[in-house]
Amino acid sequence: MIDIGLVIIGYLVGSVSSAILVCRVLQLGDPREDGSGNPGATNVLRLAGKGPAVATLAGDWLKGTLPVVLAWLVTSDPVIISATGLAAFFGHLYPAYFRFQGGKGVATGMGVLLAWSPVALAATALTWLAIAAAFRFSSLAAIVAFAMAPAYMLWHMEDPVLTAATAIIAVAAVWRHRENIVRLATGEESQIGKSSDS
Repeated sequence: MIDIGLVIIGYLVGSVSSAILVCRVLQLGDPREDGSGNPGATNVLRLAGKGPAVATLAGDWLKGTLPVVLAWLVTSDPVIISATGLAAFFGHLYPAYFRFQGGKGVATGMGVLLAWSPVALAATALTWLAIAAAFRFSSLAAIVAFAMAPAYMLWHMEDPVLTAATAIIAVAAVWRHRENIVRLATGEESQIGKSSDS
C-alpha cells in the first residue's frame, strides 16, 4: 500500500500546474488559452515576464524532484522510484486538477532526472544548453536533450529500470513536441528571444 501511495502522491503533485497557478495569482489569462496555449514557463515568460516564468519553472521542476526524493527515503526499490517519477511527469502532462490539459514536460522531466541521477540530469541539461546555443531553438534543444537522456542514465546508473523509465519520459517529451517538430521541418519555428511555443 505504501508503494501505491507513493505513485499516487507523485501523480497528484505532478498534476499541480505551476503555470496556471502563477497566472491566476497574477490575475492573468489561462496560459492554455493565451499565448502559445502551452501551460509552461516559456508561455508564462511571454505573458507575464521573467519573474513569473522563473516561479513557474521552479514549481514545475520541484514537483518532479520532490515525489522521487520522498520515494528514495521510503524505499530502495528502483521500480517504485521509477514509477513515482513517471507518475509525477505524466501528472504534469495530464493534470487531474486542470482537465488533463498539461504542458510539454521539460522542466518536470528535468526535475525527475535530478532525483534519479544528478549526473544524468547534468549531461541532459548541458546537451540542452549546447543545442540551444548553437541553433537558438528551445524546442530542438529539448527534443535532442531528452532523446539523449536514456543513454546518459544507462551510462551513469547502469540500472535497466531507471533507464527504461527515462526512455519513456524521452518518448513522451518528444511526442509532446510533435507540433514543434513540424514547424522546425517547415522553417516556421520561432527562435529563442522571439515568440515561441516550446
